[in-house]
Amino acid sequence: MGENQSTKNKELTEKIREEKQKEKGPIKFQIQLNEEQKEAKDKILNNSVTMLSGKAGSGKTLLACQVALDMLFKKTVSKIIITRPTVSKEEIGFLPGDLREKMEPWMQPIYSNFYLLYNREKIDEILANGQVEILDSFVIVDEAQNCTHEQMEMIVSRLGIRSKMVVCGDSGQVDLKHKGESGFNFLLRISKKVKDVASQTLLINHRHSVVDALLDEYEEFKNKTNGNGQKV
Repeated sequence: MGENQSTKNKELTEKIREEKQKEKGPIKFQIQLNEEQKEAKDKILNNSVTMLSGKAGSGKTLLACQVALDMLFKKTVSKIIITRPTVSKEEIGFLPGDLREKMEPWMQPIYSNFYLLYNREKIDEILANGQVEILDSFVIVDEAQNCTHEQMEMIVSRLGIRSKMVVCGDSGQVDLKHKGESGFNFLLRISKKVKDVASQTLLINHRHSVVDALLDEYEEFKNKTNGNGQKV
């Protein structure tokens, strides 16, 4: 008898949660997605983990931020979690301020995308929201090419129930001392064979048209040298 009542209570709780999370109307963002971004967004909404690859300026982080805000405003998730690797010549312990102030330079690109997408007052309210939770969360892993294999494994293994994760990275911009330590390419490769994990490469440049040409030249330079001007 008690067990049946407990089951009914759980079912009722789940029904109430689903009612609260019923889809609302379209959120009016200040920037609209292009067709390839809409295609990638569909993959994000239909998979638990999505890998977004692409050159600098291809809109990976902006897209992840847009989907995160969309799901948060529609109450599909209750929190947004942001994580970025810190590749620095100095330990962040030497930087002034508390932990949030120390991390500000690394987090600013995410905040800037939020402000581009929606009004500043609402975004500031979200950022000041307080405690971060794993359950029902949208996780953005930015600059993931600078995560080591161990760090990437630790991140993906902590994905909570009813949560989504978008991993953004550019294989051409690995800042780790040993580039083979990057866990991004491995995760991108296995995304093709793991159920509920998707991947997409964004190709359209959202910055100045000269960026693509310059990046191509840098890529050719790195392929011919060790990156320090010395021929391989």
